[in-house]
Amino acid sequence: MIAMNAKRVLTVLSFGLLAAAAMQARATLVKIDGSSTVYPVTEAVAEEFQISKKGAIRVTVGISGTGGGFKKFCRGEIDISGASRPILKSEMEACAKAGIKYFELPVAFDAITVVVNPKNDFLKQISVDELKKIWEPAAQGKVAKWKDINPAWPDLPLNLFGPGADSGTFDYFTEAVVGKSKSSRGDFTASEDDNVLVQGVSQDRGGLAYFGYAYYAENQKRVKAVPIVDKAGKPAVTPSMDTVISGKYQPLSRPIFIYLSEKAWQRPEVKEFIAFYMSQGAKLAKEVKYVPLPAKAYTDNLEHLKKGKLGTVFGGTPEVGITIEELMKREAKL
Repeated sequence: MIAMNAKRVLTVLSFGLLAAAAMQARATLVKIDGSSTVYPVTEAVAEEFQISKKGAIRVTVGISGTGGGFKKFCRGEIDISGASRPILKSEMEACAKAGIKYFELPVAFDAITVVVNPKNDFLKQISVDELKKIWEPAAQGKVAKWKDINPAWPDLPLNLFGPGADSGTFDYFTEAVVGKSKSSRGDFTASEDDNVLVQGVSQDRGGLAYFGYAYYAENQKRVKAVPIVDKAGKPAVTPSMDTVISGKYQPLSRPIFIYLSEKAWQRPEVKEFIAFYMSQGAKLAKEVKYVPLPAKAYTDNLEHLKKGKLGTVFGGTPEVGITIEELMKREAKL
């Protein structure tokens, strides 16, 4: 009888220790999902942070697209959502309905980059109007070859690759180029994983794609960036850190964000991670080929957290063409 009681005590203790270990594992896990564009920055920060904590805090970073990330975020499934566009009104309403309050933290600027195969020797530049002819819904089934856009271009099949419908890059690009968010032809190879898009264009002389600058920078031997002529008809501009900072690369440069839930912000491990992100984000954004914000932007983010300044400085509707300077002025008013 004593032996049986002792066995029971040991069993209870074992279960107790396992439960405590499980709770500890949950308590020290920071869950992030969302934009594939924001992913390179956040993943770089997460890796450095976990090294600094010697494994005491785990950070997971997923890629389900900006829209997919917000769905999880507004269901309370993740702590932080990466977004390559500001939160939309429908997402704000979904979060409000679920009682999810959030902080909006800009972390860098990106240049959506239009790319073609390196063997494409005829496309020296492309205008926003030409991009619209390619990507608008009316182009489906009609614009199938390069000569259909410009008679000076060859009789070569035009094969398109682009982000999926849950992508913030898809939202922003369609708003900037077609004039309406999510308005696009549907006969293209879509993926939330930008590496799939790189792979597609790299193997197809007639291919064209668009995605975040970091994926172009990583694959310059496999794809070629196309200079963009804006709607005003100014000289073509190639995406780069300098052209984004100067505001010349328009309309395809845009801020990227992380959204942090107020509830998650109360946890010590999340506070540590965010503090690390704001202190190292500029350096790591530059390393992964994005344009870091001015140092004040990161200190302002921390100040907003400290003062509990929740919400967004955007109105829940798509916006195109905002510059770094304009973003800083807007954030200062939060």
